[in-house]
Amino acid sequence: MTDASNEKPGDVRVDPVRAQALAAAVYRSVGVPEEEAALAADTLVQADLWGHQSHGLLRLAWYVARLRSGAMKPVTHLSLAVDAGAVAVLDGADGVGPVVARRAVEEATRRAHLHGVGAVSVRNSNHFGTCMYYTRMGAAKGCITMLMSNAGPNMAPWGGLKAKIGTNPWSIAAPAGRHGAVVMDMANSGVARGKIYLANKRREPIPSHWAIDRQGNPTTDPKAALEGFILPMAGHKGYVMGVMVDVLSGVLSGSQFLDGVHGPYDPVNRSGAGHFMLALNVQAFQPLVEFNERMEAYIDSLKDVPVAAGHRQVFYPGEMEMQAESEQRSRGLLLPADTLAEVLRVAEEAGLPEPDLAWRS
Repeated sequence: MTDASNEKPGDVRVDPVRAQALAAAVYRSVGVPEEEAALAADTLVQADLWGHQSHGLLRLAWYVARLRSGAMKPVTHLSLAVDAGAVAVLDGADGVGPVVARRAVEEATRRAHLHGVGAVSVRNSNHFGTCMYYTRMGAAKGCITMLMSNAGPNMAPWGGLKAKIGTNPWSIAAPAGRHGAVVMDMANSGVARGKIYLANKRREPIPSHWAIDRQGNPTTDPKAALEGFILPMAGHKGYVMGVMVDVLSGVLSGSQFLDGVHGPYDPVNRSGAGHFMLALNVQAFQPLVEFNERMEAYIDSLKDVPVAAGHRQVFYPGEMEMQAESEQRSRGLLLPADTLAEVLRVAEEAGLPEPDLAWRS
């Protein structure tokens, strides 16, 4: 289940619209233009609404620190380094990650509608939040959309004891008729690093298969895990997938790769993150209406099986997040108390008036 299903004592429910407005005001306070600040804030709140607190408002202070130091530029100056039909290379010039990623979606889907396929390689970007925020955009435009990114190193090469490889997430979203989209979003580690940060903030143990300490021993201590190495998912298979995402995101784009990339936890070094986005125009393969009907039949068949003990339903990929969002929009956005306190601290530092974020049903 998503984080939203695991309410903890002390968690607080806030108004997601007001939370987004506050985060946008914080971004504006450090020079991000109004529309781009709204986008960056929305990516955080949307992650929380989907139940992925590891990528939500927890990260606002990290991004603001990078903007204040100049590691991430508040005004994003994008340029096309390569403009070649179905292919483009986009230079993010160290701008705001969500702004760069949204432009990549626009370029990839526009080219896909012209050529059947659009491939956009991105260099000199920053962390942009969840991959699925952007692949869902592509699916809404009638394209099967894939996005991947490299990240700051926190996994060791298989058999090694030095961080070289990031969690290197990737997502694929496909239009799905009345269901909106079928969405895969995953890191190549067993867990996103943000989940370990969240456990550390909550002072909770982590499962022993998430990470190893600096000596290579399994650990349930999130602090030791953050000082050590996150484990790849599925053993060596996750390691290999992480490498290939880095090749497509960093090497192909001309951006940084391996430990040349700096993540959002680093307040002062330019990121050097690279991304790769691919959009397939469904209409080039078959009528979109027909595809949507087939996707609806596919989902119906997936869910038409007996429910196993311990499960309340069969989910299609992306359905869990949609249900979490629906619940939290009706009951209030669930935030850990320490995350809310950190958001309020950042807002105070930005000179903003004390906000009223309380959820009123």
